[in-house]
This record gives sequence, C-alpha cells and structure tokens, in this order.
Amino acid sequence: MSHRKRRYPIGAEVIGPDQAHFRVWAPKAQRVDLVLEGSTAKTPRQTFHALEAEEGGYFSGPANAGADARYRFCINNNFYPDPASRFQPDGPHGSSCIVDPAQFRWTDSQWPGISLKGQVIYEMHIGTFAKEGTWRAASQQLEELARIGITVVEMMPVADFPGKFGWGYDGVDLFAPSHLYGTPDDLRAFIDRAHSLGLAVILDVVYNHFGPDGNYLGAFSDDYLIRGNENEWGDSINFDDQNSGPVREFFITNGCYWIEEFHFDGFRFDALHAVRDRSNEYIIGAVGRAARKAAGSRSILLIAENDRQEARMVRPRSEGGDDLDGMWNDDFHHSAVVALTSRKEAYYDDYRGAPQEFISAAKYGFLYQGQALSWRKALRGSPTLGIPPEAFVCFIENHDQIANTGRGERVCRQTSPACYRAMTGLLLLGPWTPLLFQGEEFGASSPFMFFADIGDASVRNAIRKGRADWLAPFLSLTEEEALTTLPAPDDPKVFARSKLDFSEREKNRQLYDLHIDLLKLRREDSRFRQQMSGHIDGAVLGTTTFVLRYFSKEDDDRLLLVNFGERQILHPASEPLLGPPLGCTWETLWTSESSRYGGAGAPVIATHEHWILPGEATVALRPTRGK
Repeated sequence: MSHRKRRYPIGAEVIGPDQAHFRVWAPKAQRVDLVLEGSTAKTPRQTFHALEAEEGGYFSGPANAGADARYRFCINNNFYPDPASRFQPDGPHGSSCIVDPAQFRWTDSQWPGISLKGQVIYEMHIGTFAKEGTWRAASQQLEELARIGITVVEMMPVADFPGKFGWGYDGVDLFAPSHLYGTPDDLRAFIDRAHSLGLAVILDVVYNHFGPDGNYLGAFSDDYLIRGNENEWGDSINFDDQNSGPVREFFITNGCYWIEEFHFDGFRFDALHAVRDRSNEYIIGAVGRAARKAAGSRSILLIAENDRQEARMVRPRSEGGDDLDGMWNDDFHHSAVVALTSRKEAYYDDYRGAPQEFISAAKYGFLYQGQALSWRKALRGSPTLGIPPEAFVCFIENHDQIANTGRGERVCRQTSPACYRAMTGLLLLGPWTPLLFQGEEFGASSPFMFFADIGDASVRNAIRKGRADWLAPFLSLTEEEALTTLPAPDDPKVFARSKLDFSEREKNRQLYDLHIDLLKLRREDSRFRQQMSGHIDGAVLGTTTFVLRYFSKEDDDRLLLVNFGERQILHPASEPLLGPPLGCTWETLWTSESSRYGGAGAPVIATHEHWILPGEATVALRPTRGK
C-alpha cells in the first residue's frame, strides 16, 4: 500500500487508501480526540481516536478514513470543526470533510502563469456574478470574458463563512472554499477552465481579521488574536507577539495551499493597513514569497490593497520592500468619481477631479505621497519614484466603492452617458493596470450593495450599526438616519438584487461595444499596449480638459485628449505636447463620441488656427505622414 507524505503542517490529508493523517495546533488543550462521523452527517456513527501530543502544542495522528469522511475535534467534551478544514459541507458550524485533491484531473500543465504588465483585471463575486451563484454557473461565462479582452479574474473571498450569502470578507475557515458556491473540485474546474481560455484567476484573501460568527479558533488557542489590539473589524491577528510562530505558519501555509492545490495565479491582499506586524519579515511578504516558491515555474501576481498607500510594498525586499507586484490606487477612483459626479462628502473632499490629478496619476501613480489628508487627519502615502506604471491598479468601480453609495448605485447611473464613456476611455487607455467590476463592461443596472446573512442578532445589529456609522458621512446623513434608511444587509432581497442580468449585454450593446473596442485597442495598438515607464507626459488645457502624450522612439507617439466639460476651442493652442512628430499630422484613432457608442460622432478638429475639442469626450490620436 503506497503512502503519501503530508504536504502541509496542519489539517487532514489523505495519505493512502482509506487512510488520513490529522494535525492541529491546540496549545490550550490537554488532550485532543479526533471524532470520525462517517461520510454523511445524517447518520453519524461516531468513533473517537486520541491524537498524540507533540511539542509546541500540536496534536497529530493517522486514522482509517478516506475522502468525503466527516470529522471534528473533541476538546473538553466539546466538538469543533478543524481550523484548517479543507471543506465544510454544512458551513462553518458543521463537521469538517476530508478532501483528496489528487482526485481532480488538471489539464493546465502548460499554463505558464502571468506577470502584471499587459493585464486587465475583472473583479467578480461568485454569489452574484451568475444567477445560480456557483462556480459551475460562473465558469460558463469565462469564454465571453476572454473573448472581450479580460485577462485576469479577481475572485472576491471564498473562505467559508456562515449564512446563506455574504461578501466573503468575514471568512472563518480560511482553507475551506465556501460550501455556498459548490465543492472544492468545482472551484478547481473553474480555474482549469479559465486557464484553458488564457485567463488567470487571482483570489482576494483576508489576512487582517477573522469573522465573528463561526470562528472556533479560541477553543484551540488564545494566541491567534491579540486582545485589545483592535483594527476596524475586531481583534488583530497575532503575527508578532507571544506564540505567533504557529499563527504565521497557518497563514503562510494558507497562501501555499491556494496556489498549489487550486492553481490560483496569485492574490489580492485585503486591507493591509489593518495587518499589524512588527516582525523582521512582514507576514504578507512572507506569504507572498512562500506562494511564489509553491508556484514553481509558474509566475503569480501579488496585489495589495493598502489605505495608507505604502509604496514599499511593491519594492524588492533588498530595498526594504515586500516583493509585491501591484497596489490598488484609490486616488484615481476618488478623482474620477469627483470629476463625474461633483461629490464632496467624506474622503471625496480631498480630491478635485481636476485635469492635473489625472495627469499626475498617469505619471506618478498615487496622488498622495506623504501629504496630509483632511478626511483622516493623517499623512498618506510615500514616494513612488521608480515604480512602473503597471503596478498601480486603477478603477472607477469596485465592490467597496459601489456599495459606499449606500444603495449600491453604479457610477454610470450617477453621471451623463458621454462623460462616463470619456472616463472609461481614460481608464482603459491609461498606462496603469485597469480593473473592471462585474457588469461594469455592459453598464449593469443591478446595484452592488453590502449584504451579509448573519444568524446571531447581536452581531447582525453591530454590523448594521457599523455600516450606518461608516456610510453616514458619504450620504450627508446622521448615523440614526443612515440606520433607518439604508437597505438591511441581511435582507435576502438585497442579495438577489445585486445579481447580474447577462441579457443586458445586448440591451446595452453600445456601452458593451465601447469596452470591447477599448480593450482591443489597448491590447493591439503598438503604443498603448506598452506601459513604458517615464515615457508619458501631460498638460492641462482648460478647467475640464487635458492631454496625455505617450512618447515612443519611432515617432509612433499617441495623444489622448480628454474633456469632461463642454466643447472647447483651443486658441491659441500654445501647448508643445500637441505638436505632431516631424513630418506628420494627427489623425483620430478612436473617439468615445463615435456613433457606434451612442455619441455625436464629433471628431477633434485641428486646423492651422485652432483645435476644437468635443464636449464630454476622450479621443485618441496617432501621427500619420501627411502634408
């Protein structure tokens, strides 16, 4: 009988025919019993097996149990699921299930992985992306995403959480793909299918807190969390205090596991400003380096969300950095929303939506690189010199920002169609890495609201109150008004209304075509596809108008003219960036005002006397050998 070795330090692993090995960190327990419950929870025939105590608070041992068998751990006569459970068929409060990853037949052995340059990211929530809310249903749409030019799917968190629906940021079983979306093999099949279409898949992981409901870690150890050292979601995770070694091992193992056993192409690390770690090696850097090693010859992507905009995260470790590849750029989003809607509430007050902000974003990434924010009453950001443009992930929609409107209203519903087309042109032709949120590409009418099905009344009320407190300033309401007027997160209708309707791809064909054409231009144009460092400059042409010039070595420059206001005549046109390369004139390559997208078809007119810039439009120009 052939025996496999354990791959990971924690969890249940199949080591032979009907043989599994179990290992758990439980320093709080004097004794740990493995409780086997057969393969159906309906008729549990419980058998108890004492695990052997090891040094450092670990307990381990083999048992006669195969894939699909259910089990729990017994500590002080109480039964608990495995903290490193690979599957919770009945959710976080139920029994754990043994999974044999070797049973899945992968077909992606030739998949090389990805690097950030040239990618277009698509953020997706499995529960609302397709009507059925499953990996199987979502995988049927992958071919269309690949066809239109998406290259990376970013999956919102899937670590198991309680209730029938939720965003996934309150996960409690970090190794168990959510039972709501299907089986672990359904997730593997989704990624295998994506790879066959040339699509990468990265996973949004939450390493800054555990969810409050269904979290049994406290029964095993008091050292997973640091009490009294709270972030905005609860107690901080113990990455640098007493007994933090096994906690760090838990998270580093988790990163390797998703890469090796599910073939994910990397991670988006959620809210890293809330990860507290004073160790010599920052935990997220440690997870990332281990994950890269686990990926072998495949290259993976590591992207940070970090409210403080600490640029060191994407610098190499040799320069004091964390070796990540990219960071979300909220500055671009906030400027874009202000330009489109004239919003002034909460953090939008630190932005003007003015032309110079977009020029600076194109040249330097973050707008805040150490200046004071009035919203937070704090300094934000650090210098980005030397960081390549693709490291900045820019967007005009993401899950948080849509939901922060309270009613989950999409940006295209908050501005004029022409202005929205112009901003989309800037987003998809800019030098950064663009990100689209599910449905954005066809102007989805479905909102994306905050939803969480929470059984515990006190937790439910605390979440509702916390959400109202957070959103009140955005909505210019008192906290009390916000509490009474905002949709209840636990209302199933709020969840149902957030689901996409793919028939809108045809209904909103003009906007869909706009996105498809822009993605093609970004991918195929000799200059826009390059994302070259330091080869872009810009100039303000008016209060709502600016130009970006993409320089090249072969007179293959591009101009991007952007106007978020009324039609403008430039006279005099005393801006050197508007001058064509020697012996050339400019011709229109693409315009957001094309009648194909429902625009007026107005071109840029450049005569010897003046330039006429159409209102609420983005126009791309290229040089042509002319008179």
